[in-house]
Amino acid sequence: MDAKNLIAEGKSYLGIEFGSTRIKGVVIDDKGTVLATGGHSWENRLDNGIWTYTLDDIWGGLQDCYADLLKDIKDKYGIVPTAFASIGFSAMMHGYLAFDKAGSLLVPFRTWRNTITEEAAGKLTKEFGFNIPQRWSIAHLYQAILNKEEHVKDIDFVTTLAGYVHYMLTGEKVLGVGDASGMFPIDSATKDYDADMMKKFDALIAPCGFSWKLADVLPRSISAGEDAGKLTAEGAKRLDVSGNLTAGIPVCPPEGDAGTGMVATNSVGLRTGNTSAGTSVFAMVVLEKALSKVYEQIDMVTTPDGAAVAMVHCNNCTSDINAWVNLFKEFGEMMGYDIDMNDLFTRLYSKALDGEADCGGLLSYNYISGEPVTGFDKGAPLFVRTADSKFTLGNVMRMHLYSALAALKSGLDILINEEGVKVDKMYGHGGYFKTKGVGQKFAAAAIHAPVSVMETAGEGGPWGMAILASFADGRNPGENLEDFLNRKIFADAKGSTIEPSKDDEAGFDAFMKTYMDGLKIEKAAVEVLL
Repeated sequence: MDAKNLIAEGKSYLGIEFGSTRIKGVVIDDKGTVLATGGHSWENRLDNGIWTYTLDDIWGGLQDCYADLLKDIKDKYGIVPTAFASIGFSAMMHGYLAFDKAGSLLVPFRTWRNTITEEAAGKLTKEFGFNIPQRWSIAHLYQAILNKEEHVKDIDFVTTLAGYVHYMLTGEKVLGVGDASGMFPIDSATKDYDADMMKKFDALIAPCGFSWKLADVLPRSISAGEDAGKLTAEGAKRLDVSGNLTAGIPVCPPEGDAGTGMVATNSVGLRTGNTSAGTSVFAMVVLEKALSKVYEQIDMVTTPDGAAVAMVHCNNCTSDINAWVNLFKEFGEMMGYDIDMNDLFTRLYSKALDGEADCGGLLSYNYISGEPVTGFDKGAPLFVRTADSKFTLGNVMRMHLYSALAALKSGLDILINEEGVKVDKMYGHGGYFKTKGVGQKFAAAAIHAPVSVMETAGEGGPWGMAILASFADGRNPGENLEDFLNRKIFADAKGSTIEPSKDDEAGFDAFMKTYMDGLKIEKAAVEVLL
């Protein structure tokens, strides 16, 4: 069946992901071929010290993204879709959305970017014997309790952004296990919240006398492929303001961007890994065995079907690079040039290949916000050089691209060097890898392993979400997610692999030594400027 008829007959799959700066929708066929896309740009805001998006941002952005998708379908195929075989929603993991019994938001959405839960995260990590990062939903909830915030007694439901959107469109308070693993620790044997840790948390808060227990307010954790409800009539109107979309469409379990990244890179099997690098950056490896101890730099999450994953997550990646590229754009326009941003990014990223392996002694910190992996709850972007540093454009760009991965590398070095974790395949995706052969080359040097980028990597999370939407509908009886991906989606996948060069590895390691030693400079900048 051709694409037009597939969409017209409601046999295609839709995935929509809420990223940090863009909401994107992707429509695919049953083999993962992209048939149409749509998008909406948005940006979080700092409101009274909290990084947040408003509910109007969420719904206005979703509706504009879907309308843009409809336009793409209309332009390409001359039709207006009324149904899909299945739909899925994903979003940035973690954060805190708390609602009362009436469904009212109790406090503004606290996103993953906030570093305001240090006390709670530390106490829970000690209590559970399990690393609880600051951005996790349970850390936000417990910090609100420690702060004696008035709203906590009125909580009826706490969820993530993806869980909230799914609930409003289906009425189901569920969450894919991968996204749930960023709310509260998951027991991979049961693919549900860890029962012993749930009891410990309830005991911790018992003196507060709340009417609820943790199990009452968290969404139900379910695995990829399980029934997660259907689009309601109200939900259809909320998504498609034109009114053409019908109710009753199956909606798969909502997932986090970590899970969709794993799917989009076919890295849900043991000893596979992926690095997602955009506004934030994280790397994940599916583990063969548990880690020997707790590391505050390493999160334990799961694949969308519940396998244990070690993740290093950093709040900052390309935002500082973007600021520098915009500076070059401003200069170019001042000189009278018509600047194409895609071309500018490609040229500047490519120029980094001319830089020296150790960046010529240049150093930068890309801390737009705090960076817990290296011990910062606030950040100040910083560029440092000595009088004899080699201050060239190639070195400047290489430095920024190294810096974007440096905090991540500090965490990955623990997995590889201290825990002996083995990685057979590491895939890269996200904007950092968009310029062919550049980010990929530097990531290989940072990880000391081959890095592959697939031709489909540019579609990223929303494409991965669309694939998850197709999983329950298109798998063979008893087929797991890994086998489905290998059989149905990636059997003929094309891409490129770059092996790390010894010079690049040595150069990145030299940069890292200066970077780690220089954290005291960043600390001083934060203390003086903020």
